[in-house]
Amino acid sequence: MVTENVDTQVKVNSYELIVIFRPDLSEEKLTAAIENVKKFITGKGGVISETKSWGKRRLAYPIKHAIEGNYILLKFTMKPDQNRELETSLRISEDVLRHLLVKLD
Repeated sequence: MVTENVDTQVKVNSYELIVIFRPDLSEEKLTAAIENVKKFITGKGGVISETKSWGKRRLAYPIKHAIEGNYILLKFTMKPDQNRELETSLRISEDVLRHLLVKLD
């Protein structure tokens, strides 16, 4: 969904982000890592509409010697020019095993 703000004529897209966090994170560290991702999105002008925790699941193949991961789903809207910075931030985070950012229609 692409919406335009009438005042500023800035496009905002809807996105779905799935993040797989390391399985050995404590509950407090996992919550803090999720909050960091949320703060990054909202700090860049994004609006989070939904957050779901899928819990700890087995991975299809080992990633960084881990066979499980904590799956988190975030649905949000954000300006399209912020994607690269978000993905770079997730890529360099040591707590994130994998992520997938998908633009919704």
